[in-house]
Amino acid sequence: MTEEQRSMTEEQSRIKYLVETLNAAARAYYAEDTEIMSNREYDALYDELEALEAKTGIVLSNSPTVNVGYEAVEELPKEAHESPMLSLGKTKSREELRDWLQGHEALLSWKLDGLTIVLTYREGKLAKAVTRGNGEIGEVVTNNARTFRNLPLSIAFQGELVLRGEAVITYSDFEKINAQIEDVEARYKNPRNLCSGSVRQLNNEITAKRNVKLYAFTLVSAEGVDFQNSKEKQFDFLSSQGFEVVEHVKVTEDNILEAIETFEKKIETYDIPSDGLVLTYEDIAYGQSLGRTAKFPRDSIAFKWADELRETRLLEIEWSPSRTGLINPVAIFEPVELEGTTVSRASVHNISILRGLRLGIGDRITVYKANMIIPQIAENLTGSDTVEIPATCPVCGGPTQIRQVNEVQSLYCVNEDCPAKKIKAFTLFTSRDAMNIEGLSEATLEKFIDRGFIREYADLFHLDRYQEEITRMEGFGEKSCQNLINSADQARNTTLPRLIYALGIANIGAANAKMLCRHFDYDLERLKQADVEELSAIEGVGEVIATAFVEYMRNEENLEKLDRLVPELSIEAPRLDGESQTLAGKVFVITGSLTHYGSRNELKEIIEQKGGKVTGSVTSKTDCLINNDITSTSSKNKKAKELNIPIITEDQFRSEYLGL
Repeated sequence: MTEEQRSMTEEQSRIKYLVETLNAAARAYYAEDTEIMSNREYDALYDELEALEAKTGIVLSNSPTVNVGYEAVEELPKEAHESPMLSLGKTKSREELRDWLQGHEALLSWKLDGLTIVLTYREGKLAKAVTRGNGEIGEVVTNNARTFRNLPLSIAFQGELVLRGEAVITYSDFEKINAQIEDVEARYKNPRNLCSGSVRQLNNEITAKRNVKLYAFTLVSAEGVDFQNSKEKQFDFLSSQGFEVVEHVKVTEDNILEAIETFEKKIETYDIPSDGLVLTYEDIAYGQSLGRTAKFPRDSIAFKWADELRETRLLEIEWSPSRTGLINPVAIFEPVELEGTTVSRASVHNISILRGLRLGIGDRITVYKANMIIPQIAENLTGSDTVEIPATCPVCGGPTQIRQVNEVQSLYCVNEDCPAKKIKAFTLFTSRDAMNIEGLSEATLEKFIDRGFIREYADLFHLDRYQEEITRMEGFGEKSCQNLINSADQARNTTLPRLIYALGIANIGAANAKMLCRHFDYDLERLKQADVEELSAIEGVGEVIATAFVEYMRNEENLEKLDRLVPELSIEAPRLDGESQTLAGKVFVITGSLTHYGSRNELKEIIEQKGGKVTGSVTSKTDCLINNDITSTSSKNKKAKELNIPIITEDQFRSEYLGL
């Protein structure tokens, strides 16, 4: 490494340190009401960061010197890639990987398990970010990419730069996000699915909260730069521009097996999801001279970890009911050691997979960990096919039913009074985004249901009837019981969207609940009387959501329970008299930073409370664009000017539309 490269690396490290330190100080001051450094110290570090950013040309997306604006779009536009993004040929043989080198040097790196993104920079600024899509056409996610935690928004290089990277969410962040979701069924299955959904959000404020990071793995082109025919120098160049690149090492036939072992040892504690390795020729020209097949380029190959298989014996199939009535089959087998841990159970997912495996109690099966993490059944060596699908629910004894959706068969309990459904339903009802009754864990709810303290939602507000019995229960005392009663009393003051979400109606999440309540002017009786046709006509509500909602509200038992619940509550609703609906029929778009409001969402709420609508993109239906920077050359400003739509400042909006 030259002295210049060493200096650049030190400056980059200092930038990252300053960004993390300043963000931590701001978080402590504004969110936690504490100070970890004086204003003078903060200002000194801030000035140092600004100077380093100016010197290096590197500005990270989470730097306190930039303000990444949040905005929503109605859909993600599609865009064709300049050249098709091919998949890689694969092997699980280490020897085959070594032979593939044929005497050439190559770079061995992680094959990260996230979402591939193509990034384009022009004049030192991030110009475009597009997902891989189907390899030929991807989705434009530029605004979302601007919120990636470690992605530079500005770089020193001024020519056009195109690179590919993997957007990922680390295992530790994945666990933190899932821990905040109280409904177990609603939790994300794996980091890759969470990352894919996060990157493709229509509102980049959601993406920003998911802590997505990007690791560059290929430089496609860099205008006018000579890399001396070296892949390694391309990686060095990307690093010098502030990108975090995928971990890699140069290998030959002599040391590749040892390098694979090193990666294999790391994977057990590696925080970034990975499903293998990638081997790419160091000699760029040589790799390009090999061309490609119809499916794969010949300059790279993927190595997939050979799954560690263990043979064991199936002991039983456990049937696990959920809040929706879905009963999941879980295989219980004699414990085996897999990837350093002892496992004895694996989800079989549904009836279709169960039948495909031809499972029977006592069968010899092989098991493995998918991506070295999730236990799965690989093969049934016996195939007795004797497992019977239960005709009754294992919890309530009520009848079950096999339903088929998109060629997949699943088992359901059809008894609406099933205790398993009740426990899960009460767990959702008391959760933070619903009625927010603190102190009622799933285990506590199960005990209360078993003892008959709660049979329906209204009972949660009369736990004082059982105060003496509760205080005698293990884990409870007078104080904890009283805290629980107080928490329930506090939860009586709620809003209609919270109540609708808390009911656990299929497909009605917190956002859908708000949308429905707003459409019906927060009138519960109108909501109860709505039909499928009326609901389906609401923007963002399809026939599936509408049908589920109407079926719930047409059920006599549901209505009776709701009628007993509502008197227990004090439901707050926005004032919606005719005089307050001054923005009815008006459509606004908000962009840029604000001064009078804490966030765009705050201004959006005010507009919606007055009957207006806020969308994410400028169209012919837009009445005006709110942007404090009227002279900006942003895409929204350009679109507004093309359509002759007024662009007004925040102060003008407050004066002309709010009368302030």
